[in-house]
Amino acid sequence: MNESLFQLYANMGLFAKCIVWVLAEMSVFSLTIAILRYVDLARSKRATIRFAPRLDEALTNHDFDVGAEAVKKHRRSHLAQAYAGVFEAIRQHVEDGTLTAVEVASAQRSMELNKLGQIARFRRGLGVLATVGATAPFVGLLGTTMGVVHSFQGMATAGSAGLGAVSAGIAEALITTAFGLFVAIPAVWLYNYMTNRVEFISMEIDYGSKEFMNFMLFLEARLQRGEKITPTRPAEAPRGA
Repeated sequence: MNESLFQLYANMGLFAKCIVWVLAEMSVFSLTIAILRYVDLARSKRATIRFAPRLDEALTNHDFDVGAEAVKKHRRSHLAQAYAGVFEAIRQHVEDGTLTAVEVASAQRSMELNKLGQIARFRRGLGVLATVGATAPFVGLLGTTMGVVHSFQGMATAGSAGLGAVSAGIAEALITTAFGLFVAIPAVWLYNYMTNRVEFISMEIDYGSKEFMNFMLFLEARLQRGEKITPTRPAEAPRGA
């Protein structure tokens, strides 16, 4: 089978060989981008799983230092990066009781901007997957057209329409068509998969930001009532225990 494929390639015209090389480059580009995005998404997911308990601990204990430290420690997490700079901005307002709706709205805008940065991070290169999935069949079709032209040239040279005269051109047309589909189908699947993952990340950040805003409004209401909010850190275990 390998020898047959090599023979088909050797019998192709120069234009059809160029089509095959273009499709091969498109396939390499799309697979490289898909692997990079998949690795980035997997790392972000693992970091988010580690970050979530620290975030819950920080909010439960009203300890914004812990939250800021967790954000810096889990830089690969998309959820952690949504809180970048937020804990530092509101910590002093909570400590001195000056937290108002203005600071809450400012924190919300910061999280929205951070979210846009994370979405752009994960969508980087996905346009190439979409382009490959949309254009690869047409690139293969271009090779198919030239293969048919090659067949007619063979008929003209042989002076007949026998199988021997058109077989090379037909094989050239079919192999470029098949190669175009072989490149396009995985690219479309990968693009749809990555797009769904990015949409899920966007929803996850939106959910986290809305929960955080509810928490901030709750703190604001407590401060308006004159309550003082201080961090509650777990008691240290006695030495020698």
